Amino acid sequence: MHLHTNTTPDNVTHVSGKEYLFFSGFSYLGLHAHPHYKEALRNGIDLYGTVFVSSRIANLRLDLYEELDDTLAEMLRQEAAASFSSGYLASQGAVQYAATKGELCYSPTTHPSLRLGKAILPELSWSAWTSQTIEKVNAWPDNTFVIVTDSVNPLTSTVNDFNWLSEINKEVMVVIDDSHGFGVLSADGGGIVHSLPQHPPLRYLLTASLAKAFSIQGGVVSGRLEDIIALKKTPAFTAGTSLMPASAWAFLQSKALFRQQRKTMQHRIGEFLAFTQGMHQLHNPFQLPIFVLNAGIEKELERKGTIISSFGYPNPDSPPINRIIITALHQTPQLETLYQQLKQAFKTA
Repeated sequence: MHLHTNTTPDNVTHVSGKEYLFFSGFSYLGLHAHPHYKEALRNGIDLYGTVFVSSRIANLRLDLYEELDDTLAEMLRQEAAASFSSGYLASQGAVQYAATKGELCYSPTTHPSLRLGKAILPELSWSAWTSQTIEKVNAWPDNTFVIVTDSVNPLTSTVNDFNWLSEINKEVMVVIDDSHGFGVLSADGGGIVHSLPQHPPLRYLLTASLAKAFSIQGGVVSGRLEDIIALKKTPAFTAGTSLMPASAWAFLQSKALFRQQRKTMQHRIGEFLAFTQGMHQLHNPFQLPIFVLNAGIEKELERKGTIISSFGYPNPDSPPINRIIITALHQTPQLETLYQQLKQAFKTA
């Protein structure tokens, strides 16, 4: 059964007049409800309106988008970047471009946004797939390949290991969706890039949603300058409306706020890890804002006044996956309340 609300949740939500603690969704840095971020967005609307009324490739262009792309490239430690109006469009733009460079080699858990057509994912473990991919790429010197995968698996709260890429001995493009890493992983929020081998044959193309951490309806693709120049000539970029200019403005004004909120998020994750130490039913080996737990407990928590993430994914008819999402908006008493609810629920489960 689906629950319905008339408001956007922060650390609480309301359903049928009742208030619930909200440990679902995303907005890991809690920016969508932060007063300074909302003020920056309002100021952006005053300056730029609600939409830039021209194509990104028209004869009149907005300097703000160039500044945003340069900033995103710097944050992601790539030569260049292209912003899009959604994370899905960014991923599709990246993989459509990458498909012109070689045969796509999908990882077992590749996000649907990176799939072209009726892509078939290998039914292998991560380690088995990486071994198979190394052998396949290295064994065919006359073929070109593109590795397509995710940085973080939000369904298992796992950060994927990319050290195996150092064993690739021929040039290969690597497309990585870092939607759940950008803004979250590493001290500066740069995402998975800090964990990627800087190995000469590897040609990275990183894509990410800007909604998951930064609460902006937009996306980004970053990589080598020549790839981004070419990507900006494809229909995914030229035929798409730009992201809301006010969002770009708010993003560019908020770097210090990002650092502050990331620190708060990490502190809240640490607090909840301390509360739940020894609670083996929770899974979060990488200290992500995502705690995975078995299905069946979500209704008990709902009865106690807490909503967690519980739905079929990546397809609506997939088995439900239960997750607790910790954000920078949560307060210590709320974390303790959830811990007490879990302790009681696990006793009766």
